[in-house]
Amino acid sequence: TTHYLFIVVVAVNSTLLTINAGDYIFYTDWAWTSFVVFSISQSTMLVVGAIYYMLFTGVPGTATYYATIMTIYTWVAKGAWFALGYPYDFVVVPVRIPSAMLLDLAYWATRRNKHAAILIGGVSVGMSLPLFNMINLLLVADPLEMAFKYPRPTLPPYMTPIEPQVGKFYNSPVALGAGAGAVLCVPIAALGAKLNT
Repeated sequence: TTHYLFIVVVAVNSTLLTINAGDYIFYTDWAWTSFVVFSISQSTMLVVGAIYYMLFTGVPGTATYYATIMTIYTWVAKGAWFALGYPYDFVVVPVRIPSAMLLDLAYWATRRNKHAAILIGGVSVGMSLPLFNMINLLLVADPLEMAFKYPRPTLPPYMTPIEPQVGKFYNSPVALGAGAGAVLCVPIAALGAKLNT
C-alpha cells in the first residue's frame, strides 16, 4: 500500500512540477512563438520527473504512466476552455506519451541502467518531443485566425498578437527546440539522479 501511495504522490508532484516549468498547454494564440520555450521546459521536466520516478520504483513503464497523467490533466484544462466558449482547437494538447515511451524503452533495453536512461532516454525525449508537437500544431486549421478571433482574457500585453507572421516560426523551432531540449535533458536529469542517490 505504501509503495502505491508513493507512486501517486510522486506522479501528482511531478505533474505540478512540469506544469510550473512553463506553459504546459499549447494555446494557439501564441503556440508558434512559445514553441522553443515550451520544448526546452517540457522535455527537460519530462526527463527529470520520469528519471526520478523510475529510479525510485525501478519499473520500466513509469515514464509513460507519468506522461499519461499529465496528458489527462491537460485534456481537463482543454475541456475547461472549451466550456468557456472557446473553439475546440484553441488549446492543443501536447504529445508527451511517445517521448516517454522512448525513455522507458531506453531504461528497459539497457537493463535498468540509470546512466544509459539519462543519456539515451534524455536525448530521445529532447529530440522527439519538439518534433511530435510540431506535427501536432500543424494539424490546427488556422492558428493565426484563431489568435485574433479568440484572444485570451489573461494574455499579457507583450504576448498579444499584433500582425500575422506567416511562415516566420515554421522552420527553425524544430531544430532549435530539439537541439536545446536534447542538450539540456542530459545534465539536468543526471543532476536529479545524483541527488537521488
